[in-house]
Amino acid sequence: MLKRKLYSSLLDWKDRYKGTKALLIDGARRIGKSFLCEEFGKNEYKSYILVDFGNISKEIIDVFENESTNLDLFFMKLSAFYGVRLYERESLIIFDEVQQFPRARQLIKYLVKDGRYDYIETGSLLSLKRNIENIILPSEEKHIEMYPLDFEEFLWALGDTTTIPILKEFFDKKLPLGQALHRKIMNDFRQYILVGGMPQAVNKYLETKNFADVDDIKRDILNLYRNDIGKFAKGYENKVISIFDEIPSQLSKKEKKYKLSTISKEARYREYEDSFMWLNDAMITNTCYNSTDPNIGLNLNSDFSTRKCYMMDTGLLVTQTFMDSDYTENELYKAVLFNKLNINEGMLMENVVAQTLRTNGHKLFFYSKTDKENKENNMELDFLIKDKENLKKIAVIEVKSSSYKKHSSLDKFRTRYKDRIGNSYILYQKDLMIKDGVIHLPIYMGIFL
Repeated sequence: MLKRKLYSSLLDWKDRYKGTKALLIDGARRIGKSFLCEEFGKNEYKSYILVDFGNISKEIIDVFENESTNLDLFFMKLSAFYGVRLYERESLIIFDEVQQFPRARQLIKYLVKDGRYDYIETGSLLSLKRNIENIILPSEEKHIEMYPLDFEEFLWALGDTTTIPILKEFFDKKLPLGQALHRKIMNDFRQYILVGGMPQAVNKYLETKNFADVDDIKRDILNLYRNDIGKFAKGYENKVISIFDEIPSQLSKKEKKYKLSTISKEARYREYEDSFMWLNDAMITNTCYNSTDPNIGLNLNSDFSTRKCYMMDTGLLVTQTFMDSDYTENELYKAVLFNKLNINEGMLMENVVAQTLRTNGHKLFFYSKTDKENKENNMELDFLIKDKENLKKIAVIEVKSSSYKKHSSLDKFRTRYKDRIGNSYILYQKDLMIKDGVIHLPIYMGIFL
């Protein structure tokens, strides 16, 4: 079983609310929501029932539609159908893929008020209009998001529970690890980039240690997402598919801002806004917006028409980049393993940083300034986030290759906005060092930002 950090959030919800709020878990498909909830039900309750609205019988639909006004009968029929005895205050009922049956989500208000059992809802595209129209959204929900396995969870899967606590000590003291330890962790991190954090892919890697087998799993997931787009993005599915398929190409460019002109010269953002939002709501992409006036209120001063679109899982990006070719033609596996990434392939490093920051709870912003009259004023900064060490300032992050020679954009940005900046970081593939007031971190230490 893959150990997930979110399990502790479920424990906290159970102990804190004691049935007065349902838990709503939002996440992309195949992220492991159902498995996590079932394990929680098995371990923490006397009994549990999982109602899968993605594959539900007519009998249960009838119970929800016609018996929900009589909760005694409602619970009696659920218990009988699933063959599970329910115990007051000791049983959990899971509504899986609840977006497929919005009426069940509306019912949460009355089920929580009844107070007999605890409730967890899981789903994706939960804010999509078609999934919430004609229902009253319950206020009796605590909402959390679930992401792919992070690097620490990946190491746990490999049986390593000691590396990250040790790394945290080096990070806190800002000390280099030394060549041998850094090389070992960097090798593990390269495996994480290639496998990714989708539970099925990680399990297959643990089973076979074969990247070809893992690549097959990831192809299945990507095809599932494309099928979901056709099924759930009715009316603009072609635009969503166009954006989705173009992500590797957009990220492989030096300037990674998403340019619709590559899809169509006549394309305009206002025509594609719903399509970008669909991918974001499905949590398939991590969107990064341009902050026009970088300060602590990053969300208040952003150009939302200028964005970067990262894949929510870097392992999926590795496979998506060569989706139309056989695994043996995917040069990224060899390039990552042997540290031979060229400039364009550096998109993987930037994507894994975006994935890490998003998992850590950060909204993603970058800074881009173009001065056609004076190129010396041009600046491009990869990420701006709240500085954890000084919450009234922002932290600046650049992702660099190991052979980079300068960081002119970062220098100009630090000069111009020195009163707003806390820490400045460069994430790269070498050991930790501090130079000219910039903290150079090995990329795997992004987990602490």
